[in-house]
Amino acid sequence: MKSMTKKFLSSILVLSITAIFSTPASAEIPDILKFEKITKGMHGQAFTVVDPSGEIESFDVDIIGTIDNGKGANKMIMAKANGKLIDDVGGILQGMSGSPVYIDNKLVGAVSAGIKDMSPFTFFITPIEDMLTIWNYPDNIQKQLDEEKRLAEQKKLEAEQKKAEEESKSKDESKDESQIEDEDAEKAVYFFSGFDQAGANFLENQLSPFGIKNFYAAASNSSSDSKTDSKIEPGSPIGVAVVYGDFSVGATGTVTAVDGDNVLAFGHQFLKVGNSNFFLTDVNVIGTISGVSNGMKISSVGNIIGRVNQDRSTGIAGVVGKFPNYVPITVRVHDNSSDKDDKYNAQIAYNEKLVPQLSAAIAYSSMTKTADYLGDKTATVKFTIHTNAVESGSIERTNMFYNVTDVGQLSIIELLKITDLICSDIENKNNISDVKVDVTINDGRKTANIISAVPSKTEVKPGETVKFLVTIQPYRGEKEVIPIEYTVPKNQMAGTLNLDIRGGALTPVTQAALLQQAGLIVADEEIKHTPQQIQEIIDSSRNNEIVIVPGASKEELSDKELKKRIKQVIKAQQEEAELEKKRPKITLLADTVEKPKQTKETRHETNFIIENVIHATLKVKR
Repeated sequence: MKSMTKKFLSSILVLSITAIFSTPASAEIPDILKFEKITKGMHGQAFTVVDPSGEIESFDVDIIGTIDNGKGANKMIMAKANGKLIDDVGGILQGMSGSPVYIDNKLVGAVSAGIKDMSPFTFFITPIEDMLTIWNYPDNIQKQLDEEKRLAEQKKLEAEQKKAEEESKSKDESKDESQIEDEDAEKAVYFFSGFDQAGANFLENQLSPFGIKNFYAAASNSSSDSKTDSKIEPGSPIGVAVVYGDFSVGATGTVTAVDGDNVLAFGHQFLKVGNSNFFLTDVNVIGTISGVSNGMKISSVGNIIGRVNQDRSTGIAGVVGKFPNYVPITVRVHDNSSDKDDKYNAQIAYNEKLVPQLSAAIAYSSMTKTADYLGDKTATVKFTIHTNAVESGSIERTNMFYNVTDVGQLSIIELLKITDLICSDIENKNNISDVKVDVTINDGRKTANIISAVPSKTEVKPGETVKFLVTIQPYRGEKEVIPIEYTVPKNQMAGTLNLDIRGGALTPVTQAALLQQAGLIVADEEIKHTPQQIQEIIDSSRNNEIVIVPGASKEELSDKELKKRIKQVIKAQQEEAELEKKRPKITLLADTVEKPKQTKETRHETNFIIENVIHATLKVKR
């Protein structure tokens, strides 16, 4: 796993996160000193960790003044840091956010922001009374998680009872069949780990619309251990992550206050999503780096210790021992050119806005890390998503891709589309149990063009099967002849049947497009529900398939003749609909049996991505 030290972006006002272990402190909120009592010249102390010892150390704080921007705005306290610790590390660092500040042993607030490109010794404090209100917000997500857990346990109990009953009746019947607002100030500086340079760039592009930017590389614990006995105290380092495992994305900061299992930290937002569902982690501080105007603490994320349940403008809140709902993702990549076979595992905290982007970024970065370079490569991608968004409980799709510059970004588009459909369903709140991605990468271009398609006969009857000898020309390879059978639709009208013989990736001409082409009014397309949209992607032809399907080309008919033909079809359909209304409604036994779907297209899988379309015609006689 490569280590990176490149800093990607900076915000205008920064100071943010990273922290460390701690020193004995109370598990209850101490006396506080309210904002209105703060005056210029007051002297206090702040507490944080700056080295691997985990020892909480203090530095001096002098109050410069207070800032109250009026009703509805966050109040801030302006201060200056000094003392040996601050001199040694070079000022207030990114990662000290959340460090508690005390005056006369009363808690004033948390270190929250510095001013970019200005003195690293001057900073802002978020008043503690504004942070304490975070604990008063309802945790509706936890209520939902508790209810889901209760229902799951109830379902499990019912299944066990049913199984016991069945076992008592017969030993042979014992099988159980149940199976983000963008602000320049008071924001986190986000870390990533596990991503190489290409993956990190892709990650930033995917997440920047949600306000997740200003990435720094960081060390990470790739284990997925959960821990409930971590020593978390005011001044301790603390982390929040949206991804954990072989890949990590999140931020680190400092604990401001602790009340039992409840933790308050950062002094500013993480993503500002309100009631949240993120990983709460402990953190190990590695060291510090000072800069001309700002520096940072280098830290590694440790174990998952709880759940971040509130993400507000004045800080984050979490509960130790409560864990978030998450989506496990496994990506296996086999690169045939190097014979490397790697497997990556991560957990994505379930957030409907982020799961699609993070799933795609993890899959893409897994490819870039194993194959190193994804230009002029062909990839076969198979993914399986277990979800309640579809009746079957799982979604599976396999496809083949080629790109001259970067096949990876092309390969994850379908995964991104389907996970986005699941998470953005306007009718139902869906769950994703897990995501599995399997990728095989080959060097070079495995594409082909269709050269010709010769039918075994040119005159056919409706319902008759014709064998086409389809010749393809692989890229810099020998021609291949593939026999493909096509069955003429039983309701095909007499006359010329135009056929498109194309690659599966090429979009066919739709009926709506033909009507628009003929200058006729086209009705609005029906609203499709999420399962329908997902099913359309699953059912769509694949890039390495040859598809034979009826087509119509404007070039073969004049505008006048095209309009005439379409109007004839519409009239016939209307007449048939009127007759259907007049027919008596009689249900026959045969009508209750599900009939196989009649399809007008034939698909044939190949070992190449088919890049073109050719046309053929058959004469249909009745």
